Amino acid sequence: MGRSFAKRRQIDEPAVNLTPLIDVVFVILIMFIVIAPLLELDRIQLADAKTAKNIKNSSVQETSPLAIHVHKDNRIFFAGKNVSLKQLPDLLKQAKKEYPKVRPQLFHDREAHFGTYQSVKNAAEEAGFQELDIVLKPS
Repeated sequence: MGRSFAKRRQIDEPAVNLTPLIDVVFVILIMFIVIAPLLELDRIQLADAKTAKNIKNSSVQETSPLAIHVHKDNRIFFAGKNVSLKQLPDLLKQAKKEYPKVRPQLFHDREAHFGTYQSVKNAAEEAGFQELDIVLKPS
């Protein structure tokens, strides 16, 4: 009787092979380690909600010489003229020479694409601006 019990015990216990699962986990981990340094991240510092109530809104000059308007159809207007994304960096470089202490102001429509904002921001950085004012209009 001792032998038949030992045979039944070997048959009843299935073995699970975890090697393929561990291999997949290691491959995914290695991919994250390799790709993570290549990602470009921008950080935007948000105002503290507790102190934001005490801050008064600063006035905005819509007639600023460096006003960039992005409409909901992603058309870009700089200094009142319709411009393309290819023209914008050169125009901003020229404006930087004329107005070195003025920050560009971006009026971005909420329905315009985020990619358009990113392209305008990159153009401002390429022109040498360190800061960009993003003007939000209340709805």
